Amino acid sequence: MDLARLLVAIAAGDRATVTASLDAVPQLATARLARGEESFIAVSQVYEGDTALHAAAFMYDVELAEDLVARGADVRARNRRGAEPLHAAVSGGPGATTWNPGRQQAIIEYLVGAGADPNAAALGGVTPLHRAVRNRCSAAVETLLRLGANPRLENDHGSTPAHLAHHTTGRGGVGSEAAKHEQQRIIQLLANA
Repeated sequence: MDLARLLVAIAAGDRATVTASLDAVPQLATARLARGEESFIAVSQVYEGDTALHAAAFMYDVELAEDLVARGADVRARNRRGAEPLHAAVSGGPGATTWNPGRQQAIIEYLVGAGADPNAAALGGVTPLHRAVRNRCSAAVETLLRLGANPRLENDHGSTPAHLAHHTTGRGGVGSEAAKHEQQRIIQLLANA
């Protein structure tokens, strides 16, 4: 099995295939996706440099993340856009079919506990907190703040998470009632940070 197929199995929640693949080809735990294998898988775009841990993170799968780290996966692995697994963990949001705030909090807590930096900046200076605010994920915002994310960091456009919380972010679905509720909660969290 190659990494691209492993990522598809992770996104499908096919734990038997994932475990069998990792057992048969241990280097898949640390492999990086090739540029030609970039695609949209389930709920996320995957990029060159993404790892199985990125996929476990965007699926909020703590058990798989623990297994991958035990097999040598790097919690600080960066894809070609500079995103680490923690950036992937704040994907989703109101209206997304796989969004689960409790599971999202758990994967964030696990990754930071395993050494992820809550202030790691991807391309454009985007931190996991910027991304969580943009996606309107208040539980992720709350967890990141509690674990040391700096709400005053600016992205390359000079926007802080608070700035993004008050404005339209260009993310689809942020006009829904659920997203507006999340937005108000995020504004409160950032005001108290």
